[in-house]
Amino acid sequence: MTTEALGAAVEELLRPVTGTALSGGTGGAAALEPLVREVLGALAEGAARRGGPVAAASPADLAGGVADTFGAARGTEALGRLTELLAHGSADPADPACAAHLHCPPLAVAVAADLAVSALNPSQDSWDQAPAATVLETLLLEEMAGLVGYDPAEAAGVLTSGGTESNLMGLMLARDRVLGAATGRQIELTGVPRAGAGVGLGSAAGARPRILASAAAHFSVQRAAALLGLGEDAVIPVAVDSQLRMRTGALTAALERCAERGQLPVAIVATAGTTDTGAIDPLRECAELAARYGAWLHVDAAYGGGALLSARLAPLLDGIELADSVSLDWHKLGWQPAAAGIFLVRKSETYASLARRAVYLNPADDEEAGYPSLLGLSLRTTRRADAFKIAVTLRTLGREGLGRLVDACHELAVAGARAVAAHPRLELYGQAGAGEPVLTAFLFRYVPAASGGAGASGGASADADAVRADEVNAALRRRLLREGGAVVGRTELPGEGPGRVRLKLTLLNPHTTVREVERLLDAVVAAGTAEEGA
Repeated sequence: MTTEALGAAVEELLRPVTGTALSGGTGGAAALEPLVREVLGALAEGAARRGGPVAAASPADLAGGVADTFGAARGTEALGRLTELLAHGSADPADPACAAHLHCPPLAVAVAADLAVSALNPSQDSWDQAPAATVLETLLLEEMAGLVGYDPAEAAGVLTSGGTESNLMGLMLARDRVLGAATGRQIELTGVPRAGAGVGLGSAAGARPRILASAAAHFSVQRAAALLGLGEDAVIPVAVDSQLRMRTGALTAALERCAERGQLPVAIVATAGTTDTGAIDPLRECAELAARYGAWLHVDAAYGGGALLSARLAPLLDGIELADSVSLDWHKLGWQPAAAGIFLVRKSETYASLARRAVYLNPADDEEAGYPSLLGLSLRTTRRADAFKIAVTLRTLGREGLGRLVDACHELAVAGARAVAAHPRLELYGQAGAGEPVLTAFLFRYVPAASGGAGASGGASADADAVRADEVNAALRRRLLREGGAVVGRTELPGEGPGRVRLKLTLLNPHTTVREVERLLDAVVAAGTAEEGA
């Protein structure tokens, strides 16, 4: 078959197929324009049909509606119908009554920037797939290193999918550096030595690597330990205070026990912003202890890192600049579409065990000729240019503009916590200072009439009241979801026994008003009253 005939055959194959226009090239923008208009219209229609923070439906009913539309949507209808379905069936973090999780409403400018990335589809694993995006990510990371307090000329980092990936990377480097130094082995090549193979502090044999993290640290610390071959039970939970901050004394005692038992403290994980209360561990003290015991310090600032944008709140993270590695998430207190995670190390040489050479992606002679590669900085190969939307947002609003958003959300949380404290049917969980949230989240619960509030009598009666309070708070949250009235978080305090269930508000919409938060709390009380009567 001739070349002309082959070309004609390809054209004939594509002619009856709709939706084959591409988003790139000189004609990509024109192809996108009507489709984007259709998407915007469908988003508006779906949001109007939803009419609140979440669709009023049971999980089964919602699943049935999704299945029906998915099965029926075909051809040119598919984009509009499925987009409207997604908008109708989504929890909308831009709604003031959607305040359960670290799930931010993204800035429109960031979403628009993300559209450009999706259209162009650069991949960050080689320069020839992402020439400009490679440079932009490098420049953004230098700026982020400076924000944390690192020397940008000495630091290194990469964009990640979020805190879970960043925490895994931090603990992987800790394992390779600290365990490698203790054993004289290249851990990423030879693997984690078995217990009793001469790993230890000084001359101690049979030691086992340990990771120390607060009892309120993110669950991804245990997951990372499992993936790294250390085992989840290598993670030692350190006691927290009444504000869920790691106790310095408890950390010191845990490190001393490691030394006595010949165990190797590979890493200390300090949390800067717990998911439940935004609690911030004593970072400077953690850094001093890590240095004393030869441990790597990783700071999980996926949530609290946003405080660095605020001149008023940044001092809360004093000592973060001493960490060996840091995790940041700008899809939390940064108002970016997910994913927008950042992983940073203070010293670029500590990245050595992640370095990779793939001859088809980053051959040495290309790099010598001035074509840089980011491949050896990430656990992933194909990786979208998530730095672009952050870069656009920073250049549009500046640190001061973003800091104002952080401050607005913090002040909103303070007002919300005060409203809870003043309400006769709500009970605020103790916060820093005079009941004020550290960042933008706080815990509380609805107090059933029969429970007698915080001063319930002891013994079996108190246990029964505590069980009842847990049941009512769990059920009222599901009622709000089922009725489409609100999306409120639910968690449990550390410890054992009944009475630990708490509701949570995580306020990440800077445009929400205090009155809207008060109305949300009124809805919680109404749902609690309804559950008591059910």
